[in-house]
Amino acid sequence: MSSARQFGDLATQLVMESRRSTQTDTLIKYNDNLVRQLIREQRELERAIEPSSEATPALLIITTAINRNKRALLTYHAHRVDRLRDMYWAVGGALPHLLSNAELRSKLSPLEVDYLRKYHDSVMDFRSEFAGEEGGGGGGIEVDIMASIEVVPKELHVQVEVIRDCGTIQTELGTIDFRKGQRFVVRRADVEHLMVQGYLVEVG
Repeated sequence: MSSARQFGDLATQLVMESRRSTQTDTLIKYNDNLVRQLIREQRELERAIEPSSEATPALLIITTAINRNKRALLTYHAHRVDRLRDMYWAVGGALPHLLSNAELRSKLSPLEVDYLRKYHDSVMDFRSEFAGEEGGGGGGIEVDIMASIEVVPKELHVQVEVIRDCGTIQTELGTIDFRKGQRFVVRRADVEHLMVQGYLVEVG
């Protein structure tokens, strides 16, 4: 087992990675090697306290190191989950668009990719509960929780220009093939996610 003066070194390294991520506003590649080392150290420490429950200075050091390691692991993973959720909403919940980014994908662990997919499924299930709600006038009102709410739209429809080809999209007007340079007047809710992703810009 590691000497007492080394207890906490791995935990400190893990927390420092989260701090660097925050300071640089980037997502650093998941440090699988460091996480595994810390978990192994945790198991060694837990085995060391099993033979005796007597309160000794050594036991105090070991239990302190165990608690520190737990907090470091929780802090590291909670930080990454928060970053992933922020990135998910920044692209309007377009998970395929997010996961198609090779640079980002290389920074994620398989479990983080799985988390994003399950999170997206939960959001879609929740979103479907708001589709087609009946309004007071008897007409169907769709509330899109994926739409940006930083600025409340004054109109239900918006004129947009395509700045990047994004293919065929189903809208209330039917199927539209959005090609670079074209302009359309469409329902804001149909294209809000494309605007967030940078395929369309509002004009007029």
